[in-house]
Amino acid sequence: MNPLSFLTTVAVSAATAGSITGPAHAETDPNAQFTLKNAGGMEVRLAADGARITALKVPDRAGLLADVVLGHDAVDSYRTSEKKPYLGATLGRYAGRIAHGSFTLDGVTHKLAKNNGPNHNHGGLIGFDKVVWKATPGPDRVRFDYRSPASEEGYPGNLDVSVTYTLTEENELIIDYQATTDRATPVNLSNHSYFNLAGEGSESVLDHELMIYANEMLLIDDTSIPVGKIVPVADTPFDFRQPKQIGRDIDQANEQLTHGSGYDHTFVLNPNTGGSPEPAATLYEKNSGRMLQVFTDQPGLQLYTANFLDGSLTGKSGRPYLKRSAVCLETQHFPDSPNQPLFPNTILRPGDIYQTRSTYKFSVSDSAEE
Repeated sequence: MNPLSFLTTVAVSAATAGSITGPAHAETDPNAQFTLKNAGGMEVRLAADGARITALKVPDRAGLLADVVLGHDAVDSYRTSEKKPYLGATLGRYAGRIAHGSFTLDGVTHKLAKNNGPNHNHGGLIGFDKVVWKATPGPDRVRFDYRSPASEEGYPGNLDVSVTYTLTEENELIIDYQATTDRATPVNLSNHSYFNLAGEGSESVLDHELMIYANEMLLIDDTSIPVGKIVPVADTPFDFRQPKQIGRDIDQANEQLTHGSGYDHTFVLNPNTGGSPEPAATLYEKNSGRMLQVFTDQPGLQLYTANFLDGSLTGKSGRPYLKRSAVCLETQHFPDSPNQPLFPNTILRPGDIYQTRSTYKFSVSDSAEE
Protein backbone atom coordinates (compact mmCIF):
# COMPACT_ATOMS: atom_id res chain seq x y z
CA MET A 1 0.00 0.00 0.00
CA ASN A 2 1.32 3.46 -0.89
CA PRO A 3 1.39 5.38 2.41
CA LEU A 4 1.08 8.68 0.55
CA SER A 5 -2.20 7.78 -1.14
CA PHE A 6 -5.17 9.79 0.04
CA LEU A 7 -8.21 7.85 -1.10
CA THR A 8 -7.73 4.38 0.35
CA THR A 9 -10.10 1.48 -0.08
CA VAL A 10 -10.33 -0.43 3.18
CA ALA A 11 -11.80 -3.91 3.42
CA VAL A 12 -13.66 -3.96 6.72
CA SER A 13 -13.70 -7.46 8.20
CA ALA A 14 -16.20 -8.52 10.83
CA ALA A 15 -14.78 -8.72 14.33
CA THR A 16 -15.72 -11.37 16.84
CA ALA A 17 -18.95 -10.36 18.53
CA GLY A 18 -18.53 -8.68 21.89
CA SER A 19 -20.97 -6.82 24.08
CA ILE A 20 -22.21 -3.24 24.23
CA THR A 21 -24.11 -1.18 26.75
CA GLY A 22 -25.73 2.18 26.07
CA PRO A 23 -28.88 3.63 24.48
CA ALA A 24 -30.33 1.99 21.38
CA HIS A 25 -29.80 5.20 19.45
CA ALA A 26 -28.56 8.69 20.23
CA GLU A 27 -29.60 11.07 17.48
CA THR A 28 -30.18 14.01 19.80
CA ASP A 29 -28.81 13.02 23.23
CA PRO A 30 -25.65 15.11 23.84
CA ASN A 31 -24.71 12.98 26.86
CA ALA A 32 -25.03 9.53 25.26
CA GLN A 33 -22.20 7.08 26.00
CA PHE A 34 -21.64 3.49 24.89
CA THR A 35 -19.40 0.82 26.39
CA LEU A 36 -17.86 -1.98 24.32
CA LYS A 37 -16.33 -5.02 26.05
CA ASN A 38 -14.59 -8.11 24.73
CA ALA A 39 -14.19 -11.55 26.30
CA GLY A 40 -10.73 -10.70 27.63
CA GLY A 41 -12.05 -7.79 29.68
CA MET A 42 -10.82 -4.92 27.52
CA GLU A 43 -13.34 -2.10 27.58
CA VAL A 44 -13.80 1.11 25.62
CA ARG A 45 -16.34 3.83 26.40
CA LEU A 46 -17.45 6.19 23.64
CA ALA A 47 -19.45 9.42 23.62
CA ALA A 48 -21.66 10.93 20.94
CA ASP A 49 -20.28 14.33 21.93
CA GLY A 50 -17.20 14.73 19.77
CA ALA A 51 -17.38 11.07 18.64
CA ARG A 52 -14.78 10.60 21.34
CA ILE A 53 -13.13 7.92 23.43
CA THR A 54 -13.87 8.66 27.09
CA ALA A 55 -12.32 5.55 28.66
CA LEU A 56 -10.14 2.66 27.53
CA LYS A 57 -9.42 -0.11 30.03
CA VAL A 58 -6.74 -2.67 29.18
CA PRO A 59 -5.02 -5.38 31.26
CA ASP A 60 -1.45 -5.33 32.53
CA ARG A 61 0.83 -8.38 32.70
CA ALA A 62 -1.01 -9.53 35.85
CA GLY A 63 -4.39 -9.17 34.15
CA LEU A 64 -5.34 -6.06 36.12
CA LEU A 65 -7.30 -3.43 34.21
CA ALA A 66 -6.44 0.26 34.10
CA ASP A 67 -7.91 3.14 32.14
CA VAL A 68 -5.09 4.32 29.86
CA VAL A 69 -6.63 7.46 28.32
CA LEU A 70 -7.21 10.87 29.87
CA GLY A 71 -10.77 12.12 30.09
CA HIS A 72 -13.89 12.65 32.18
CA ASP A 73 -16.68 10.39 33.41
CA ALA A 74 -19.46 12.90 32.70
CA VAL A 75 -19.86 14.08 29.11
CA ASP A 76 -20.83 17.60 30.13
CA SER A 77 -17.36 18.00 31.68
CA TYR A 78 -15.91 18.07 28.16
CA ARG A 79 -18.18 21.01 27.35
CA THR A 80 -17.98 22.98 30.59
CA SER A 81 -14.25 22.66 31.22
CA GLU A 82 -12.52 25.99 30.67
CA LYS A 83 -9.65 24.23 28.94
CA LYS A 84 -10.58 21.86 26.16
CA PRO A 85 -7.50 19.98 24.92
CA TYR A 86 -9.48 17.66 22.59
CA LEU A 87 -9.41 14.73 25.05
CA GLY A 88 -10.21 11.55 23.08
CA ALA A 89 -12.07 13.47 20.37
CA THR A 90 -12.43 13.06 16.63
CA LEU A 91 -10.60 15.90 14.88
CA GLY A 92 -11.95 17.53 11.72
CA ARG A 93 -12.56 18.76 9.16
CA TYR A 94 -8.80 19.09 9.29
CA ALA A 95 -6.60 17.61 12.01
CA GLY A 96 -3.58 19.84 12.53
CA ARG A 97 -2.87 23.42 11.64
CA ILE A 98 -3.57 25.40 8.49
CA ALA A 99 -1.38 28.50 8.18
CA HIS A 100 -3.06 31.89 8.65
CA GLY A 101 -6.49 30.20 8.57
CA SER A 102 -6.53 30.35 4.79
CA PHE A 103 -6.10 28.23 1.66
CA THR A 104 -6.82 28.59 -2.04
CA LEU A 105 -8.62 25.79 -3.88
CA ASP A 106 -9.55 25.84 -7.58
CA GLY A 107 -8.81 29.56 -7.70
CA VAL A 108 -10.99 30.47 -4.72
CA THR A 109 -9.50 31.61 -1.41
CA HIS A 110 -11.26 30.29 1.70
CA LYS A 111 -10.92 31.96 5.09
CA LEU A 112 -11.14 29.63 8.08
CA ALA A 113 -11.71 30.29 11.76
CA LYS A 114 -8.48 31.13 13.58
CA ASN A 115 -8.27 29.39 16.93
CA ASN A 116 -4.52 28.86 17.40
CA GLY A 117 -2.80 32.23 17.32
CA PRO A 118 -2.64 33.25 13.65
CA ASN A 119 -3.59 29.76 12.48
CA HIS A 120 -6.52 27.37 12.15
CA ASN A 121 -6.20 24.14 14.17
CA HIS A 122 -8.16 20.88 14.44
CA GLY A 123 -11.21 22.18 12.58
CA GLY A 124 -11.56 25.59 14.17
CA LEU A 125 -13.57 27.12 16.98
CA ILE A 126 -16.34 24.54 16.60
CA GLY A 127 -14.65 21.52 15.08
CA PHE A 128 -15.86 17.94 15.05
CA ASP A 129 -14.78 17.60 18.70
CA LYS A 130 -17.50 20.06 19.75
CA VAL A 131 -20.54 18.68 17.94
CA VAL A 132 -22.93 15.86 18.86
CA TRP A 133 -22.86 12.98 16.41
CA LYS A 134 -25.67 10.54 15.58
CA ALA A 135 -24.73 7.18 17.12
CA THR A 136 -25.62 3.74 15.80
CA PRO A 137 -24.43 0.96 18.14
CA GLY A 138 -23.79 -2.68 17.25
CA PRO A 139 -22.55 -5.71 19.23
CA ASP A 140 -18.86 -4.88 18.84
CA ARG A 141 -18.87 -1.39 17.35
CA VAL A 142 -20.42 2.06 17.37
CA ARG A 143 -20.80 4.19 14.26
CA PHE A 144 -21.02 7.97 14.59
CA ASP A 145 -22.36 10.14 11.76
CA TYR A 146 -22.29 13.89 11.25
CA ARG A 147 -23.09 16.27 8.40
CA SER A 148 -20.78 19.26 8.37
CA PRO A 149 -22.71 21.96 6.48
CA ALA A 150 -21.16 24.13 3.80
CA SER A 151 -19.24 27.11 5.23
CA GLU A 152 -18.92 25.53 8.69
CA GLU A 153 -15.76 27.13 10.11
CA GLY A 154 -15.15 28.45 6.58
CA TYR A 155 -14.87 25.13 4.71
CA PRO A 156 -16.55 24.69 1.30
CA GLY A 157 -19.16 22.03 0.61
CA ASN A 158 -21.38 19.79 2.68
CA LEU A 159 -19.34 16.95 4.16
CA ASP A 160 -20.96 13.71 5.34
CA VAL A 161 -18.68 11.97 7.81
CA SER A 162 -18.75 8.68 9.69
CA VAL A 163 -16.40 7.34 12.35
CA THR A 164 -16.76 3.71 13.41
CA TYR A 165 -15.07 2.25 16.47
CA THR A 166 -14.75 -1.56 16.57
CA LEU A 167 -13.39 -3.60 19.48
CA THR A 168 -12.00 -7.04 18.57
CA GLU A 169 -11.18 -10.10 20.64
CA GLU A 170 -7.50 -9.47 19.85
CA ASN A 171 -7.59 -6.30 21.99
CA GLU A 172 -7.64 -4.04 18.96
CA LEU A 173 -9.56 -0.80 18.80
CA ILE A 174 -10.13 -0.15 15.10
CA ILE A 175 -11.16 3.32 13.94
CA ASP A 176 -12.63 3.59 10.44
CA TYR A 177 -13.19 7.05 8.95
CA GLN A 178 -15.30 7.77 5.87
CA ALA A 179 -16.44 10.99 4.21
CA THR A 180 -18.09 12.26 1.03
CA THR A 181 -18.66 15.80 -0.21
CA ASP A 182 -20.68 17.76 -2.76
CA ARG A 183 -17.86 20.28 -3.33
CA ALA A 184 -14.09 20.01 -3.25
CA THR A 185 -12.78 20.48 0.30
CA PRO A 186 -9.76 19.55 2.43
CA VAL A 187 -10.30 16.56 4.75
CA ASN A 188 -7.92 15.15 7.34
CA LEU A 189 -9.47 13.18 10.20
CA SER A 190 -7.79 11.81 13.32
CA ASN A 191 -8.32 10.91 16.96
CA HIS A 192 -6.78 12.90 19.82
CA SER A 193 -6.58 10.38 22.65
CA TYR A 194 -4.02 11.07 25.37
CA PHE A 195 -2.36 7.80 26.43
CA ASN A 196 -0.65 6.88 29.67
CA LEU A 197 -0.09 3.11 29.83
CA ALA A 198 0.63 3.28 33.56
CA GLY A 199 -2.96 4.45 34.01
CA GLU A 200 -4.86 7.69 33.59
CA GLY A 201 -3.81 10.21 36.25
CA SER A 202 -0.22 8.97 36.49
CA GLU A 203 2.18 11.88 36.65
CA SER A 204 4.38 11.33 33.59
CA VAL A 205 4.95 9.43 30.36
CA LEU A 206 8.60 10.43 30.11
CA ASP A 207 9.67 6.92 31.13
CA HIS A 208 7.47 5.24 28.48
CA GLU A 209 9.53 3.74 25.67
CA LEU A 210 8.51 4.82 22.18
CA MET A 211 9.46 3.62 18.73
CA ILE A 212 8.28 5.38 15.55
CA TYR A 213 8.88 3.77 12.18
CA ALA A 214 9.94 6.98 10.48
CA ASN A 215 13.24 8.08 9.02
CA GLU A 216 12.02 11.64 8.44
CA MET A 217 9.97 14.42 10.01
CA LEU A 218 8.51 17.83 9.15
CA LEU A 219 10.25 20.99 10.33
CA ILE A 220 7.94 23.61 11.87
CA ASP A 221 8.16 27.34 12.52
CA ASP A 222 7.55 29.08 15.84
CA THR A 223 3.77 28.88 15.30
CA SER A 224 4.00 25.10 14.65
CA ILE A 225 3.31 25.40 10.91
CA PRO A 226 5.42 23.14 8.63
CA VAL A 227 7.99 25.15 6.70
CA GLY A 228 7.82 22.71 3.78
CA LYS A 229 10.99 20.79 4.58
CA ILE A 230 11.18 17.05 5.22
CA VAL A 231 14.40 16.21 7.06
CA PRO A 232 16.07 13.07 8.46
CA VAL A 233 15.59 12.26 12.16
CA ALA A 234 19.07 10.74 12.43
CA ASP A 235 21.33 12.42 14.98
CA THR A 236 18.48 14.53 16.37
CA PRO A 237 16.22 14.29 19.46
CA PHE A 238 13.52 13.10 17.03
CA ASP A 239 15.18 9.76 16.30
CA PHE A 240 12.76 7.12 17.61
CA ARG A 241 13.80 4.44 15.11
CA GLN A 242 14.84 2.30 18.07
CA PRO A 243 12.87 2.22 21.35
CA LYS A 244 13.87 5.00 23.72
CA GLN A 245 12.33 6.77 26.67
CA ILE A 246 10.21 9.73 25.62
CA GLY A 247 11.97 11.92 28.16
CA ARG A 248 15.53 11.06 27.16
CA ASP A 249 16.01 13.93 24.70
CA ILE A 250 12.91 16.07 25.23
CA ASP A 251 14.72 18.86 27.08
CA GLN A 252 17.71 19.12 24.77
CA ALA A 253 18.64 22.54 23.42
CA ASN A 254 17.01 22.25 20.02
CA GLU A 255 15.13 24.83 17.96
CA GLN A 256 12.44 22.36 16.91
CA LEU A 257 11.79 21.28 20.51
CA THR A 258 11.54 24.95 21.44
CA HIS A 259 9.00 25.58 18.68
CA GLY A 260 6.85 22.68 19.91
CA SER A 261 7.51 23.19 23.65
CA GLY A 262 8.55 19.55 23.46
CA TYR A 263 7.41 17.01 20.91
CA ASP A 264 4.54 18.31 18.77
CA HIS A 265 5.71 17.22 15.33
CA THR A 266 4.69 15.17 12.33
CA PHE A 267 6.76 12.09 11.53
CA VAL A 268 6.81 10.93 7.91
CA LEU A 269 6.12 7.22 8.14
CA ASN A 270 8.39 4.93 6.18
CA PRO A 271 7.01 3.33 2.99
CA ASN A 272 5.23 0.02 3.67
CA THR A 273 4.96 0.96 7.34
CA GLY A 274 1.77 1.20 9.34
CA GLY A 275 0.16 -2.07 8.34
CA SER A 276 0.57 -5.55 9.77
CA PRO A 277 3.08 -6.80 10.68
CA GLU A 278 5.05 -3.54 10.97
CA PRO A 279 3.24 -0.80 12.92
CA ALA A 280 3.65 2.95 12.62
CA ALA A 281 4.56 3.26 16.31
CA THR A 282 5.01 1.17 19.44
CA LEU A 283 4.55 2.52 22.99
CA TYR A 284 5.65 0.50 26.05
CA GLU A 285 5.42 0.97 29.82
CA LYS A 286 7.73 -1.43 31.65
CA ASN A 287 6.11 -1.50 35.11
CA SER A 288 2.72 -2.66 33.83
CA GLY A 289 4.07 -4.43 30.76
CA ARG A 290 1.39 -2.75 28.65
CA MET A 291 2.26 -2.25 24.99
CA LEU A 292 0.39 -0.24 22.39
CA GLN A 293 1.01 -0.72 18.67
CA VAL A 294 -0.44 1.78 16.23
CA PHE A 295 -1.26 0.69 12.68
CA THR A 296 -2.44 3.09 9.97
CA ASP A 297 -2.70 3.69 6.24
CA GLN A 298 -1.98 7.39 6.72
CA PRO A 299 1.38 8.97 5.74
CA GLY A 300 2.01 10.84 8.98
CA LEU A 301 2.02 10.41 12.74
CA GLN A 302 1.75 13.45 14.98
CA LEU A 303 3.63 12.96 18.24
CA TYR A 304 2.39 15.28 20.99
CA THR A 305 3.65 15.03 24.57
CA ALA A 306 0.90 17.02 26.31
CA ASN A 307 3.19 20.01 26.63
CA PHE A 308 0.35 22.39 27.48
CA LEU A 309 -1.41 20.45 30.21
CA ASP A 310 -0.71 22.38 33.40
CA GLY A 311 -2.54 20.63 36.23
CA SER A 312 -5.67 22.78 36.01
CA LEU A 313 -7.71 19.87 34.54
CA THR A 314 -8.78 17.08 36.86
CA GLY A 315 -9.73 13.78 35.28
CA LYS A 316 -11.52 10.53 36.10
CA SER A 317 -8.98 9.51 38.74
CA GLY A 318 -9.46 12.74 40.66
CA ARG A 319 -5.84 13.63 40.02
CA PRO A 320 -4.71 16.67 38.02
CA TYR A 321 -3.46 16.26 34.49
CA LEU A 322 0.11 17.51 34.51
CA LYS A 323 2.43 18.61 31.74
CA ARG A 324 3.75 15.54 29.87
CA SER A 325 1.50 13.16 31.77
CA ALA A 326 0.28 11.64 28.49
CA VAL A 327 1.27 11.19 24.87
CA CYS A 328 -0.83 11.53 21.71
CA LEU A 329 -0.11 9.40 18.63
CA GLU A 330 -2.31 10.99 15.97
CA THR A 331 -2.47 9.17 12.64
CA GLN A 332 -3.10 11.70 9.89
CA HIS A 333 -2.02 13.53 6.79
CA PHE A 334 0.42 16.39 7.06
CA PRO A 335 -0.58 19.73 8.63
CA ASP A 336 -1.07 22.66 6.23
CA SER A 337 -1.20 20.40 3.18
CA PRO A 338 -3.75 22.67 1.42
CA ASN A 339 -0.99 25.31 1.31
CA GLN A 340 1.91 22.93 0.65
CA PRO A 341 1.91 21.63 -2.96
CA LEU A 342 4.73 19.16 -2.27
CA PHE A 343 2.80 17.43 0.53
CA PRO A 344 0.39 14.54 -0.17
CA ASN A 345 -3.02 15.58 -1.46
CA THR A 346 -5.80 16.14 1.10
CA ILE A 347 -8.51 17.46 -1.22
CA LEU A 348 -11.69 15.37 -1.37
CA ARG A 349 -13.82 15.91 -4.46
CA PRO A 350 -17.43 15.03 -5.29
CA GLY A 351 -17.75 11.41 -6.35
CA ASP A 352 -14.71 10.31 -4.36
CA ILE A 353 -14.75 8.64 -0.94
CA TYR A 354 -12.39 9.48 1.88
CA GLN A 355 -11.80 6.17 3.63
CA THR A 356 -9.03 5.35 6.06
CA ARG A 357 -8.36 3.06 9.01
CA SER A 358 -6.18 3.22 12.10
CA THR A 359 -5.84 0.44 14.68
CA TYR A 360 -4.68 0.67 18.28
CA LYS A 361 -3.63 -2.80 19.42
CA PHE A 362 -2.89 -3.56 23.08
CA SER A 363 -0.84 -6.40 24.51
CA VAL A 364 1.62 -7.12 27.33
CA SER A 365 5.32 -7.71 27.01
CA ASP A 366 8.54 -7.94 29.02
CA SER A 367 10.38 -5.74 26.53
CA ALA A 368 9.72 -2.82 24.23
CA GLU A 369 11.26 -4.77 21.37
CA GLU A 370 8.98 -7.84 21.51
